[in-house]
This record gives sequence, C-alpha cells and structure tokens, in this order.
Amino acid sequence: MSPSRNQRNGIRAALLSALVLGTTPILGKQAYLAGMDAYSLTALRTLAAALVLWAIFLSSKRRRKFIFIYPAGILISFAAGALNGFSSLLYYNGLTRIDAGIGQMLYALYPLFVVVVRRLDGQAISNWTKVRLVMALIAVALLVQVGSGQIDPVGAGLMLGAGFMYALHLAVSQRVLYEMPPQTVALYVLTAMTAVVWVAFLIHGPGDVTVAGLPPMFALGAITVFSRLMMFMGVKQLGSVQTALLGVTEILVAVFLAIATLGEQLVLRQWIGAVILICSLLLMLFEPGMGGLNLLARKARNPQPAAPPIGK
Repeated sequence: MSPSRNQRNGIRAALLSALVLGTTPILGKQAYLAGMDAYSLTALRTLAAALVLWAIFLSSKRRRKFIFIYPAGILISFAAGALNGFSSLLYYNGLTRIDAGIGQMLYALYPLFVVVVRRLDGQAISNWTKVRLVMALIAVALLVQVGSGQIDPVGAGLMLGAGFMYALHLAVSQRVLYEMPPQTVALYVLTAMTAVVWVAFLIHGPGDVTVAGLPPMFALGAITVFSRLMMFMGVKQLGSVQTALLGVTEILVAVFLAIATLGEQLVLRQWIGAVILICSLLLMLFEPGMGGLNLLARKARNPQPAAPPIGK
C-alpha cells in the first residue's frame, strides 16, 4: 500500500519543520555572542512568533476560521503549550552551557521519550519503528562522545529535560489534532507557550537586549512560527512518533552548521553516528502504510509484462 497524499504531505511538513529547527542552536549561540541572555531571548522570540501568528489569522475572513476552538481543545492546547514553554526554557538555558551541535544531539533523544509515552498510552509500535529507534539511539550515543573534551553535566541535563518536555508536548498535541486543524493548534499552543516563558522571564528579571542580538532573535521567531505550523501538520497526518523520528534530522542540520559557522568539530565515531542516523531516517520507507516494502513485494509478485513486438 503506497502512502496516501496526506501521509506524503505529513512527511514533507515534518521534514521541513526539522530542517528549519536545526538552525535554532546556531542562532541561539549567535544571540548569546551578541550579548543577549537566555530568558530575554526565549521570551522575545516566542512573543514575536505569537504576535505574527495572531496577525496572520486576524488579517482576513478566510484565516479567521482557524481562531475557533472548542473548550476541551483549548485546554489540551494550553497544556501542550505549557510543556513546550518549559521545554524552551530548559533548551535555551542549556544552550548557554554546552556546544550547539552536542546540545542538539542530546535534545534529539526526544523520539525515544515520544515512543515511551505513546507506548504507555496504549499505541502499538511497529517492528520497523523499533529498529529505527534503536539505530537513532546508537547514532546519538556515538555523536555525544566528544573526543577528550568534557560535557557540562548541568547543560546536558537541561537539554535532556528539554527533549522530554518536548516529547510530552507532541504526545498531548496529537490528542487535539484528531479534531482540530494544525493551524488552530499551533496558534493556541504558541499562545500558551508565550505565557509560560513570560512568567519565567518576569520572575527572573529583565536581562540585556542588544541591537546586535535582535536579528538572530527575530529569525528564531520566524522559525518558531513556520516550524510549529509544519510540525503540527506532520503530527496530524503521521502521528507524534513518526513526526518525532523524522525530527531527528535536526541533528544533521545543527551539526553541519555548528562546524561551518561556530568552528565546532566532530571526531570519526560521530561521523559514523551521523551516517547511522541518516539510515534510520531512510528506513521510514518500510514503515507499514508508507509503501516501500509493500511496493517491492508487489513488483516481485507482479512483474511488468514485456512490451509486444512492433507490428503485432
């Protein structure tokens, strides 16, 4: 059975979300180098993203339909947004203590957490998903071994906590996406996320906001809007587990950008981990309903007939 149009759209959306999110740690590091602190960066980029999304949906009658949401839906969306807000706070604080590439690799363990959460919730996990998950974990294990350098344990813990919170937010979001369009879920999740990070920002107290830090901050805001819309579209069409596994692509983008722009380096075993990670992503073709294995089997059973000779 070939993947449906909705599944193909979901795959494209989830991959696009992961690709742009891979730039997040690089932009965060650039904002820190420009003098911004973690709380100011998190609060301002989330507020900018929420305001942009509200402005888009209020700008026309056709888009205003996405503002409607039923009471239970708004409660679930706000719960998901609160989890995402805590994840964001942990992530950007962890990023102040750890390299961008390594931090993203630790954060990228969130597919494991999604699988565990969904399994506890009663969702069946295919054998191919289990294989891909094991491969992804082996890849991450190889990637986080950093030569002779030491990883800051607090920074590593913050990144792992961010990944866990992000996984919970994906699992919770899937509940409301059964009945609501991804645009609506993105709007209210981002609104709740903004409320959570601003409470933390006000409790922490205002930090430095520099002119040089504004470009990466606004870039992060734009990425937040786009990635949330694409990510929720992926969750709606594929489910939280498959979207999370495709999200591991963030690692590759983050690592290559960290090398190119921040001068970070990988050792041989980390490159091996990157190759294993790519293979785990390609194996999605063989997931049930995605068409790869079934298509090969069908072609083996029913080879195409030879073309008749000309003139017959």
